Amino acid sequence: MGLGSRFASIVESRGPLCVGIDPSTDSLRTVRLPDTAAGALEFGRAVVAVAATRVGIVKPQVAYFERFGSAGYGALELLIREAREAGLVVIADAKRGDIGSTMEGYASAWLGDGPLQSDALTVSPYQGFAALEPAFSLAEASGATVFVLSSTSNPDADNVQRASLAGEMLPVLVARFARERSGDTKTVGVVVGATRDLAARGLTVSNLDGLLILAPGFGAQGASLTDISHIFGAASPNVIPSVSRSVVYEGLANAATAIEEHLRELGL
Repeated sequence: MGLGSRFASIVESRGPLCVGIDPSTDSLRTVRLPDTAAGALEFGRAVVAVAATRVGIVKPQVAYFERFGSAGYGALELLIREAREAGLVVIADAKRGDIGSTMEGYASAWLGDGPLQSDALTVSPYQGFAALEPAFSLAEASGATVFVLSSTSNPDADNVQRASLAGEMLPVLVARFARERSGDTKTVGVVVGATRDLAARGLTVSNLDGLLILAPGFGAQGASLTDISHIFGAASPNVIPSVSRSVVYEGLANAATAIEEHLRELGL
């Protein structure tokens, strides 16, 4: 089963927190591991080990494995498999997006029955929302979730994301399309960064009603987990807050303590 079909039980048993797995050069240096595919795998396995008994969701950042080429993909394949075998839901943070058979290939790679199969996938709608249909269809068949970038936290995002059509800004349009395609299935969700006010991006809580919301930006990026209800209001029960750098900031030996502190911030 994918994320969409398991979300309610995950929240009930372990809460909504998602732990990112981001073996960047800086993070590997922080934890004194080599900046190699083997180092990234060791890093990922250490995070999975402490996450598996504390949370229900992990989110490997694909780019940090991809940079090592075939060895990096091999490491990621192992990590995804081991995380899922440990009972964790895996969100592949790959931000794929294309048209036609190319999008079918991406969907098959990340949501199909292959070595990279994950429970959810992040995608970009830049080439059109309907172009993402292969991923939506595959997610629907497997109970997975496709998270479409709606509003991100990076400062220069406004150059594109504040564009409007018929009086609605891009984040609102993406949220509406996601809601229409998902219905009540949680097949399609949205990515909404937590470091900026919803109103600043033209969003309201009603725009997000019923959608699963992957919310990066907590921890090292500055947003506080204690502010989720303030940021997302009535949409908060469907928010999946993500933390990554803050988990390993003081080394892998302290990762379990960092996760537990984040869970306390959530009142868990």
